[in-house]
Amino acid sequence: MFNPDPSAKPVNTKLPRDVIMMVEKNNLVMAIKTLAADENISMDEAKSRIDAYETQLKVKQQQKLNTIASKQGIPNQAISFDREQEEDEPGLLVKNRVKTTKQSQGFKGLQDGVDSQLNDLGYKKPLLPYWLKRLLVIAVLMIGIFWILWRVFG
Repeated sequence: MFNPDPSAKPVNTKLPRDVIMMVEKNNLVMAIKTLAADENISMDEAKSRIDAYETQLKVKQQQKLNTIASKQGIPNQAISFDREQEEDEPGLLVKNRVKTTKQSQGFKGLQDGVDSQLNDLGYKKPLLPYWLKRLLVIAVLMIGIFWILWRVFG
């Protein structure tokens, strides 16, 4: 950094260990206050130094991600920290988004989803549901017992 006053203290760009930990934990307000108090500088200077460290940290992380992505064959645009910027800039990346369903469609949408999943698996629905078969068996047994009791006691 350029320091116009030669009698002034040289500008220290390295941050103290505790401030670095606060920045990494996203406790930026405490990091700025601590840095300003420790080095007796203004809050604006502390903020600018922390911002510079933060961008440097993000660049390093992005470079690491890009090297991993290139090893795995993933395009660099697919991995980025700046999601809002990518959405604003046209033509960078087309993302698939999950549509949100309305609450009124709740059970119907769930039932359609289950049906489509079963169709994909090749499952065929039976003519009579399982619960209806149970009810029919119980009804037939009750009618049979009633008829037997009617013949014995009737």
